[in-house]
Amino acid sequence: MSFQIKFHQIRAFVEVARHGSIRGASRTLGVSQPALTKSIRELETGMGAQLFVRRSQGVALTVCGDSFFQHACLILEELRAARESIAQTLGEFRGQVNIGLGASISRSLMPTAIANFQRQHPEVKVRIVEGQLVSMIDELRQGKLDFTINTWYRGPWEREFSFEKLLEKRFAIFARLDHPAIDARHLSQLGACRWAMPSPQGSYFRQMEEFFQRHDIQPDIGVVCETFTSSINLAARSDYLTVLPEDMGQDIQHRGLLKRVKIQELLPMAGYYLIQRRDTPPTPLTALLISHFRRLCAFQEPTIPFSEPGECVTH
Repeated sequence: MSFQIKFHQIRAFVEVARHGSIRGASRTLGVSQPALTKSIRELETGMGAQLFVRRSQGVALTVCGDSFFQHACLILEELRAARESIAQTLGEFRGQVNIGLGASISRSLMPTAIANFQRQHPEVKVRIVEGQLVSMIDELRQGKLDFTINTWYRGPWEREFSFEKLLEKRFAIFARLDHPAIDARHLSQLGACRWAMPSPQGSYFRQMEEFFQRHDIQPDIGVVCETFTSSINLAARSDYLTVLPEDMGQDIQHRGLLKRVKIQELLPMAGYYLIQRRDTPPTPLTALLISHFRRLCAFQEPTIPFSEPGECVTH
């Protein structure tokens, strides 16, 4: 007779893995340490594999344990989502929606989308993770994020996730107000400058690589930044150039931190996509929040490059 994994065993395993100890998991679950140890042993016996290595300071996952952990987390998240979906279908609009957003979306669309959503459902919690897509893949896989709106470059994830383009944003080059190259009008004039660029693991970095190659430029990328905040602060206080979404430039313009370098060559447009797991339909509340973002994106005006001489820009 095949071994049947029980829910309490999965939950015990995940909590022990997260805490790195039986004691910590015991406190979180409100279960005695002997009962928790028994659940783990039964699970290991049934699986026919050792999932933890016992150490003096707690436990650590084995290779098999690490593999099982990914699946176990997904099972728990799927059960949570299934419970919430059923409750929401029956009219009980409670629970939590977990979303990931690129920084530009967080600064532009998110405040209105969340405010409109919570006016309808003030009892629903929303968790927001900000960053690039590459930093969210694991949470999307595990069901810890319901969706993300982010830039995307064709790669290895098409089979796992669906990608729906919502809008495009144009990027531009920015520098401090008195940067030696602030009056440059061609990309070739920036060849000797140092750059602070988005993470090489991010989608837009790859588009910029292709852009530089087309113009036969090999930029000196001295710093890569995971956040726009880092890029802005570095460019404002040094001779580094950086690239940022044009629509983010308005706030920084008023603060007098950066100015757009108005070269004639237009930087690539960045596509922003709604990204979800292919194998899991959204809960009713998740679908509703997505509809708020879709509606706002539909009313976004196309990005018009800055052209007026002397105009300062920033994110």
